[in-house]
Amino acid sequence: MTRIAFLGTPLAAIPTLEVLTEAHDVGLVLTQPDRPRGRSRRPMPPPVKEEAEARSLPVAQPDSGEELREALENTAPYDVGVVVAYGRILRPEVLDIPDHGFLNVHFSLLPRWRGAAPVERALMADDEMTGVTIIRLDEGLDTGPVLTAQAIDIPAGDDAGSLTTRLAVIGARLLGAVLEDYVEGTIQPVDQSSDGVTYADKITSEDRPLEQAGSVIEFVNRVRGLAPDPAATLDMDGDRHKVLLAAPHSAAPAPGTWEAHGGVPVVGVEDGGVALLELQPPGRRPQSGEDWLRGRRREAGTTGSGHKLR
Repeated sequence: MTRIAFLGTPLAAIPTLEVLTEAHDVGLVLTQPDRPRGRSRRPMPPPVKEEAEARSLPVAQPDSGEELREALENTAPYDVGVVVAYGRILRPEVLDIPDHGFLNVHFSLLPRWRGAAPVERALMADDEMTGVTIIRLDEGLDTGPVLTAQAIDIPAGDDAGSLTTRLAVIGARLLGAVLEDYVEGTIQPVDQSSDGVTYADKITSEDRPLEQAGSVIEFVNRVRGLAPDPAATLDMDGDRHKVLLAAPHSAAPAPGTWEAHGGVPVVGVEDGGVALLELQPPGRRPQSGEDWLRGRRREAGTTGSGHKLR
């Protein structure tokens, strides 16, 4: 039975952990330290830690590269390591600890969207296709050789949350199909192409504000790429709202304003209008655009008078 060290942190890593524990010996699960979450800001365990503990797997939460190396060396040997959205770049001395190195389940069709936020950047760029690539990690940023990959179309209704969920399931299945053959040496990774390389920079606070000077498609894709978390933001009536679902609308308010059309708020951008179908006011739960308008005591279906967004 293959002995594995598993590194992952968010929900998207759990399908792969499930596949590995069903067929292999997961000797250690490494995940990020507990972090403050929610309104209480109390330290909470990452999803992978909760899943590992539910399966009675040993867990370590190193807070530095040195602690990570020590945790692996103290529990070695390992046949192979597996990484899924762990949240830390592995140093060369760590990559060499398992006998066959580390495999990474990456949520893009490499070499497109190397880096921290491949799903979000694919949506924001209006890509029509993405996929999962299984690579052997090297010292570069997602530059390692490829074992296998699968492409999928991106439906118009997908956001970062729903697309990541689908890719996580596909990635778990792909890894499970090639892992044993890789360890036995019957599958040899192939170098990535040098054509079409793009980088998926980490999402920051600067990515979240919605630009009224942009186009309808740019506005909608930014919402899709950041939903449900951390979510794009828009200032309306003096409050900063999270925008969770948006769609093109036939109405075209003046750029930088919003009006009520067909029972929903419609924002004007440079080339048309965008309906806000789901949004979250500060300190409140997400709600539909219709409920938001009712909360503003405006009659559904009437046209507003060009309310400024700021």
